[in-house]
Amino acid sequence: MDASSPSHDRPQQADLDRCVHCGLCLNSCPTYRELGLEMDSPRGRIYQMAQVANGAPLTESYIDHIELCLACRGCESACPSGVQYGRLVEAARADIENRYERGWPARMLRNFVFNILLPSPRALRTAGTFLLLYRGLGLQRLTRASGILKKLGRLGEAEALAPEAQFPFFYRYYGRTLAPEGERRYRVALLGGCIANISFARLHEATLRVLRKNGCEVTIPADQTCCGALHVHAGVREEARALAKRNIDALVEGGYDAIITNSSGCGSTLKEYHELFEHEPAWADKARRFSAQVKDVNEFLASIPLNPHLGELAVTATYQDSCHLCHGQKIRGAPRELLRAIPGLRFREMPLSEICCGSAGIYNVVHTEMAASLLDKKMDSVGTTGAEVIATANPGCMIQLAAGVKKRGTGQQVKHVVELLDEAYERYAPHHQR
Repeated sequence: MDASSPSHDRPQQADLDRCVHCGLCLNSCPTYRELGLEMDSPRGRIYQMAQVANGAPLTESYIDHIELCLACRGCESACPSGVQYGRLVEAARADIENRYERGWPARMLRNFVFNILLPSPRALRTAGTFLLLYRGLGLQRLTRASGILKKLGRLGEAEALAPEAQFPFFYRYYGRTLAPEGERRYRVALLGGCIANISFARLHEATLRVLRKNGCEVTIPADQTCCGALHVHAGVREEARALAKRNIDALVEGGYDAIITNSSGCGSTLKEYHELFEHEPAWADKARRFSAQVKDVNEFLASIPLNPHLGELAVTATYQDSCHLCHGQKIRGAPRELLRAIPGLRFREMPLSEICCGSAGIYNVVHTEMAASLLDKKMDSVGTTGAEVIATANPGCMIQLAAGVKKRGTGQQVKHVVELLDEAYERYAPHHQR
């Protein structure tokens, strides 16, 4: 491992200096709320980053505190000084990645996930097919009944949280352009991501239908790839840059009115691509032009005259703020506006909806105990609403919340906002057809 990190992959002094250590971030930090430890608060972590930036060694303690952070960016919403904490913690993790020698099992696993699985449609299809066979042939039921998963530690915990593969995979739409229903008002591109093409194929299809209902010609570019969000969050920045360049080249000159994503975690990274290229001015300019076109699907739909031909959904729903939509992209009102536009839907606000549910990319696998504690509190908040449906705006949150429903046995449905819109459009019938 290199003895040092490139200067652009370390926390920058100007960013560190913006923190005035006022402590207003503390109550917004999930790990501080759970543990009450200063070193597991944003203020405490920034203090540690500053010490390392000034020559202190990378200790096991420092690495543990940085990696226990969910990078939910709730502290950014609370900070009066505008500290870009997400930028800082991602840079700190990149510095750790470049300078810290992990054990060989961790190196092999990280190499497989970040360099082989996520960037490769072929590898993802293979993994998806394995998941289909694993469940379809009854192997999952036998494995769980055997008790072997309890002996596998994190691997067993990861199996319990693994999303289902949805066949046919969304890759079948790659390279296609779908016409709008009615007059074309917008021309957009849809990003499929990586795992979502396998595990959230039906969500992607619902997104296509809703966009087309709203006058969008939708292109699914064949040359797009994984957005690199999980890489950035883990500090694997060189691979993230390679993926970003592929996406920029595939879409930036497409002349789209918007580049749409239905994953808030992906969207936050896509809107910040330019931060990966601050040392490469030519790419930074292209990345800014790309990011200016990126819109979360909630953000986009709330910004246009919404097709009002929505049928009635007689359900009570609450909304869980996805951290990277609420705190990363500062979008709070759009999903609520869309939910309230659905006839018959009774919307009930959830207490502490802006506090992380514990998903945070792969956090719920790596830090299972902390993630489970946060999820328990989230399900308590859901329970106060009496909601039958938990709506959210991020696939990772959907997986985590569904795990909470299953654990509690409370039976709520977990839906993306766009899935509820899709269902409402499907139920619409003109008066003469009723």
